[in-house]
Amino acid sequence: MITEDFTRYSCQMALPGFGEATQELLQKARVLVVGAGGLGCPAAQYLAGVGVGTLGIADYDAVSLTNLHRQILYTPADAGLKKAVIAADILQKQNPGIKLIAHDIKITSDNVMDLIAPYDIVVDCTDNFETRYLLNDACVLSDKPIVYGAIYQFEGQVAIWNVRNSCGVPSSNYRDLFPQVNAAQIPNCAEGGVIPTLAGIIGCMQANEVIKYITKAGDLLAGRVLIFDAHSMQSRIIKIGYASKTNITGLTGTIIIPTMSVIEVRRGLLDDTIELVDVRTDQERDVIDIGGIHMEADEVEDNRDYLTSGKPKVLYCSSGKRSGEVVKAIKQKFPDAKIYSLEGGLQNWFLNQ
Repeated sequence: MITEDFTRYSCQMALPGFGEATQELLQKARVLVVGAGGLGCPAAQYLAGVGVGTLGIADYDAVSLTNLHRQILYTPADAGLKKAVIAADILQKQNPGIKLIAHDIKITSDNVMDLIAPYDIVVDCTDNFETRYLLNDACVLSDKPIVYGAIYQFEGQVAIWNVRNSCGVPSSNYRDLFPQVNAAQIPNCAEGGVIPTLAGIIGCMQANEVIKYITKAGDLLAGRVLIFDAHSMQSRIIKIGYASKTNITGLTGTIIIPTMSVIEVRRGLLDDTIELVDVRTDQERDVIDIGGIHMEADEVEDNRDYLTSGKPKVLYCSSGKRSGEVVKAIKQKFPDAKIYSLEGGLQNWFLNQ
């Protein structure tokens, strides 16, 4: 007998093989969405809509006007407010019958295991490689599945990692696909661009994988990666392997990236106590720059003597993420180097004229 609580789910419960028992599986499920941005907004919205009983939203960033074209849960009035808190509040109003939990924290190697512990499955909607690897490794160590999604310009990828196959062996994970990535050389959405509809498509696909996993229905993208091209509207599936070939025994310690605010940088330039370094491409610098030495991200290794000596260096890019990755890579090799990333990059620089 269908209860009154399930009335809003009547259309999905009318699906073949999707009845009250299936809806109860969703109601009992605990899902953590990490990243409340372009992917996390649609993924979380549909998971809330379908009736996932407990939905966690983890994000430490604030809403920015430059993100609104693809981060559909927010409005201009939310600019500067914390994404996890706003998203959880909106989704709770959209579905009062489920439990929303906001995790307004920066995920590190010290807290990631505790963060994911209460949840059955994790959805990786992040936009930086350090957190992506950290979540992947934590889920492998915790024996939890994790749904992967990534977007850049017109292309998106979706997969589900670390699912026990019929032999009881974990399926492939992110490190099977990308053992190591030089994140400093890869522009993010703010710098390389992204078509906003792609975020919605891939985020919905991620939610779909979660629903399939919880309800034990459909063919999961385990051991495979779906690649979607929004330009051609074509997709293809690449097989990675039946089982994981990686051996993850622990977490890589999180490196805190030192940053300088726009105010601090302007003061330092005025006092001649710091030096600026532009790590963007030649094409980006030709459009606009704020001075300083120019070296592209992939040229940093050839200039490490300059970067690790003399006055403190402040690296900048469009959003602060690419320069942050360069700073992190240098700090890994030279912990005492006086090197910083411009907080918020050029976007923040021109917002604070």
